[in-house]
Amino acid sequence: MGKLFGTDGVRGIANKDLSPELAFKIGRAGAYILAKGKKGKIVLGKDTRISGDMLEAALTAGICSMGLDVIDVGIIPTPAVAYLTRKYEALAGVVISASHNPGEYNGIKFFDSQGFKLPDEVEEQIEDIVLNDKEIDIRPTGENIGRVVVENNGREDYINYLISMVDLDLTGVKIAMDCGHGALYKIGPEVIRRLGGSLVVINTEPNGMNINDNCGSTNPKMIQDLVIKEKADVGLSFDGDGDRLIAVDEMGNIVDGDHILAICGTYLKEKGKLKNNTVVGTIMTNMGLDLYLKEKDISIVKTKVGDRYIIEEMLKNGYVLGGEQSGHIIFLDYNTTGDGLATALHLLEVMRHTGKSMSELNKLMTSFPQVLVNARVKNEMKNKYTENEEIMDKIKEVESLFQGQGRVVIRPSGTEPLVRIMIEAKEDKGLYEIAKNLAMFIEERIGIDK
Repeated sequence: MGKLFGTDGVRGIANKDLSPELAFKIGRAGAYILAKGKKGKIVLGKDTRISGDMLEAALTAGICSMGLDVIDVGIIPTPAVAYLTRKYEALAGVVISASHNPGEYNGIKFFDSQGFKLPDEVEEQIEDIVLNDKEIDIRPTGENIGRVVVENNGREDYINYLISMVDLDLTGVKIAMDCGHGALYKIGPEVIRRLGGSLVVINTEPNGMNINDNCGSTNPKMIQDLVIKEKADVGLSFDGDGDRLIAVDEMGNIVDGDHILAICGTYLKEKGKLKNNTVVGTIMTNMGLDLYLKEKDISIVKTKVGDRYIIEEMLKNGYVLGGEQSGHIIFLDYNTTGDGLATALHLLEVMRHTGKSMSELNKLMTSFPQVLVNARVKNEMKNKYTENEEIMDKIKEVESLFQGQGRVVIRPSGTEPLVRIMIEAKEDKGLYEIAKNLAMFIEERIGIDK
């Protein structure tokens, strides 16, 4: 059987890899597995992509054909769907979004009734039905067919929730914001204004295709330039579906997910709220965070890349703070998934309550030099690079260059035909060239045909 779900739901080019026919089947299969025979409702939201309407219609038809109602909350960030699924006591939530990917892509990801992303085994059950064309012998008729209920209060409910979780007055704070033409383009500015902040905002005019287009959290230079130009106290940059944040201090320096974990982990420990004295990261977490947390007598545990694996570790061991360098940060006391805007508010809360500037907070940890290069590979080979002896020998050869003061991390992309190569060392002695050469070596052996 092939693979339908990646690290963050089903994803591909809309109307090609992710067709309305496939979305319909996913809607039926997802409703069947997640409802477990119960009558009820599924919350559905989407980002600003032009293909969202098409996929929403197909996905909705699949869900309603199983006798479940769809609560349509419109254009709204992914973490809002996770929250509203709980608030509206729904059987599940589903988001139509390709997160940080370009506008021609789209995706489908589910939440369970508690707002958590699905574990691998549940996704595999949905995959088994869809990919093997298994018939679901449920075809309600008459009044038992599901209906669509448009919920116009979803955005307001989410805004009120965000504001309620922080003790924050932003009067006198100037904030620069890049919404990336994504799902937070209305909600983000509204929350800051309600908290009294002064705001300069860009990229709030989605046209269906410009989401993440040289803007947002994956292209932080735009927010860096805006902070310097406007003399802002802090910059906030979000991705297309609003579940990640990259911040910028008043000097124009990046505050990535590792630095956010250092800042918020320290603050939570000082407040006695860092349960089990532990932060959860991933294999990509910068070694600088490890050293800083050790100095502060805070433990760190690491998972595979993907915020759902972080959450699984947090749930299993009672941790409340975890995240990724890319800006997916989970505050499990407040929400069940990464939430870019919530993370921004927590970060601002630390800044206000400590009286420190964002640049002071940003200097708590020192990042090791780290480079990331992608190797374009055949999609069917991206999970099999470890079977190539030449590649594995080359990786060992590269690691030996650092004499224990660095590392190589290679992982397949969950959504694209890429193998991601991360090289990190205490000193940057040609790291980019080393990574680029390793990428070329991998491409020559399992790369995409030119």
